[in-house]
Amino acid sequence: MQDRQFGRVRLIFGENGGKYPFNHSLYLQGDKERVVIDPASSLEKLTRLKEEGVDGVWLSHWHEDHIRYMNLFDGCPVWVSERDFPPLTHLETFLDWYGIEDQGARNYWQKEMLETFDYRPRQTARFFRDDQTLDLGGLSAQVIPTPGHTPGHLSFFFPEEGLLFLGDYDLTSFGPWYGDAYSGIADTLASIHKLKAIPARRWVAAHNTGLYEENPGPLWEAYENTIYEREGKLLAFLDRPKTLAEICAAWLIYGRPREPREMYEFNERVLIGKHLDDLLHRGKIVYEDGCWRKVESR
Repeated sequence: MQDRQFGRVRLIFGENGGKYPFNHSLYLQGDKERVVIDPASSLEKLTRLKEEGVDGVWLSHWHEDHIRYMNLFDGCPVWVSERDFPPLTHLETFLDWYGIEDQGARNYWQKEMLETFDYRPRQTARFFRDDQTLDLGGLSAQVIPTPGHTPGHLSFFFPEEGLLFLGDYDLTSFGPWYGDAYSGIADTLASIHKLKAIPARRWVAAHNTGLYEENPGPLWEAYENTIYEREGKLLAFLDRPKTLAEICAAWLIYGRPREPREMYEFNERVLIGKHLDDLLHRGKIVYEDGCWRKVESR
């Protein structure tokens, strides 16, 4: 895909169609400051961008596929929500925030983070304020807190261009991710509703299709409905008491086993865990004798 320019905002399409472990980046060309958002699109493109001039790096959130080439801009200040800063300070904290407990899995991800994503701990950053507007010179950026995917996930609206950067509320058919230790379903739903209400003319997601130049209304509905469909599948599967192992073996989220198993078995378990916690909180299920059981409605 060829990069697109919208006034002072450039959309830099990522390698592999913007699919993990890459994303789509933005380049903001203000008179006062030039900024790259989520520098993980393409090493070649971002290297050329560095030659054009970059004064700062903004992060929508802390995930590895959004910081992959951040060190290319070493020396530039990094801006992030203070709520999402701790995983950037230490690799062990990074893994803790994903909820990775198994030592074998931690070893796998330590290697991945160092070799694939060039993880380097940071002790300092600059922090956005929720709902603040930044003046870059001929271009303003509104900081929109959109927690759920991560506690400090941010989206950005550029009113001059009518462009809304969604970050990882990416409108993919897979649906939202809310499986991290500090992610949540309720916050994810609230953020989806907030983003739908912003009067944009263009929408940019960090992955896959990336650019939407017409209102993606039906896609928002399908994206949100994925949450309810997952819940429905889980409740239907609890036709009798089931252990967590039995539930995960059914692959209700992904539909079938996928490779690498180290990644997808973990993803299945943590997403199922979020739904179990949510349903338990709402009184839809109970946990007894090592099994989850549906509460029959009266």
